[in-house]
Amino acid sequence: MTTPDPIRRFVEATNAADTEAFLATFTDDAFLSDWGRDFSGRDGVARWNQSDNIGVQSNLRIVRIARRDGVYHARVAVTGNGFNGEGDMAFTLNGDRIASLVIS
Repeated sequence: MTTPDPIRRFVEATNAADTEAFLATFTDDAFLSDWGRDFSGRDGVARWNQSDNIGVQSNLRIVRIARRDGVYHARVAVTGNGFNGEGDMAFTLNGDRIASLVIS
């Protein structure tokens, strides 16, 4: 399956350490949950980005992606100065942006 554009941009912005481009991949009222730690809106996503993503020099690679019931489930390999390893991300899109991201 081809990676949808918003998810592709999410990965590219993370890998380029481009915070503006990263935040632009999300809707204004986006929801992000990282193993039960919840963040709401762009301000919340920006806080998570600083503490757990670009702020710790994360580099992402999609291992596989599939769509089930309107949600894109991606297995993602992560390296950097935070979490290192593989994890699952579930993306719900709204047009050309990410409305929800659940990391487990």
